[in-house]
Amino acid sequence: MKLVIIDRDGTINAESADFIKSPDEWMPLPGALEAIARLNHAGWHVVVASNQSGLGRGLFDVASLNAMHAKMYKMLAAVGGRIDAVFYCPHTPDDKCHCRKPEPGLFEQIGERYGIDLKGVAVVGDALRDVMAGASAGCEPHLVLTGSGAAYRGRDLPEAFPPNTHVHEDLSAFADWMVARGARATPALAA
Repeated sequence: MKLVIIDRDGTINAESADFIKSPDEWMPLPGALEAIARLNHAGWHVVVASNQSGLGRGLFDVASLNAMHAKMYKMLAAVGGRIDAVFYCPHTPDDKCHCRKPEPGLFEQIGERYGIDLKGVAVVGDALRDVMAGASAGCEPHLVLTGSGAAYRGRDLPEAFPPNTHVHEDLSAFADWMVARGARATPALAA
């Protein structure tokens, strides 16, 4: 199974210091939805792993979160893309849970749900916590320079990042890289 795990806020959609609390506030980043569609068309299943501490903070409820995701699914379908599942942590940092990134709990849930070992599965996000969580579950770490990742543009990554973290301008550049790598890995069919 070809699987990619993607962070949500700052990677697929614009993030906000005030949290994304409603469908009206959920706005995709330029090219992000089309990037997911390209991954799908190249055979990848896409799953989202997202911290959603706004739930634990009482800033929005599960119905609002579901409405945000319904908007995301509808906009993705309009460009020929899909997300197979969204895994989220509703806890605040004070809860000290195992599912809040940088802890690997969400990734463990994904592996269990799909019945696969996540070794080598690409994880892409805009923050250290995204790639750390994925790397600790065996995933291949990818950072995008959108959202929080914009702070690393033109700089070397700090040593806190997992070794061999790949850096991409945005989700579109990541998708192009993955599709190109997949094409190189697939032997040409004989004519």
